[in-house]
Amino acid sequence: MLGKEILVHDMSAEAPTPVPAIPRSIVGELGRVTQRTLAAAGSISRFVWATAVAFREVRTWAPETIGQLRALGVDSIPLGLFIAAFTGVVLALLASYSFTGAVPLYFVGTLVGKTITLELAPVLTGLALAGRVGANIAAELGTMRVTEQIDALETLAYDPIAYLVVPRVIAGTVMFPVIVAAAMIMGIGCGWIASATLLDLSSAQFVKGLRLYFQTFDVEYGLVKSASFGLAVTLVGARRGLRTAGGAVGVGRAATSSVVYSAVLILVIDAFWAVTWLLGRSATAS
Repeated sequence: MLGKEILVHDMSAEAPTPVPAIPRSIVGELGRVTQRTLAAAGSISRFVWATAVAFREVRTWAPETIGQLRALGVDSIPLGLFIAAFTGVVLALLASYSFTGAVPLYFVGTLVGKTITLELAPVLTGLALAGRVGANIAAELGTMRVTEQIDALETLAYDPIAYLVVPRVIAGTVMFPVIVAAAMIMGIGCGWIASATLLDLSSAQFVKGLRLYFQTFDVEYGLVKSASFGLAVTLVGARRGLRTAGGAVGVGRAATSSVVYSAVLILVIDAFWAVTWLLGRSATAS
C-alpha cells in the first residue's frame, strides 16, 4: 500500500501544469479588429490608386480646378494670416520672458523665425485648414452622395473621382504652401512689431537675431510639409464624403470624422518629416 501511495504521489507530481485557455471572446475580438484594419487599409489604398489613375482624365478635372483653387485656397488665406499674426506676437513675448538675463534679447528674432518657419506656421495653419477645408469637402461630397448626385454623374459616364476628387486634391496640395508662406511672413512681421512696440528691442536687433541662424532650408522644409498636409486633408475629406450614408446625420458624421482624421494625420506626418528629413539633415551636417 505504501509503495502504491508513493507511486501515485510521484505520478501526480510529474503531471504538467495545465495552461489556461485564452477566452474565445478575446480571440474573436482580435480577429475582428485585424480584419477591419486590413479592410480599411485596402480600401484606402484602392482610393488613393483610383485618384492617381484619375489624373489621366485632364479634360474632366481641369475645368473644375480653378474654382477649387479659389474656394479652398484663396478664401482660406485670411484664416491663415489671422492665426499667424497672434502666434508671432505670443512667440515674441514668450521669448523675451524666457531670455531675460543670460541670453541676449536679440535671440527673440531667432526664436520667432525658426519656430514659425519650421513648425508653427505649417502645423497650426494645417490644423485650422483641416477644419475649414476637410469638413467642407466631406460635407459637400457627402451631400452629393446622399442626394444621389454622384450616381447621376456615373450615369452620365463621368468618373466621380476625376470630376470631384482630383480638382480638390490639386487645390489643397498647391494652395496649402501658398497660405503657409503668407502665414510665415505675417507671423514674423507681427513678431517684429510686437518686439519693437512692447519690448525693449530695436528693429536692428530683431533682424540681427532673425538672420543669425536663418537658412533657406527652414522655409523649404515648412512648405514641403504644408503641401503634404494639403494632400492628406483633401484625400481624407474626399474619401469620407464619398462614403457618406444615412442622410443629414451621415453628412455630419462624415464632416466630423474628416476633421478628426485629418488633424491626427497632420501630426503623424509632421513627426514623419521631423524624423526622416530634419533628423537626417542634422546627422549629415554633424
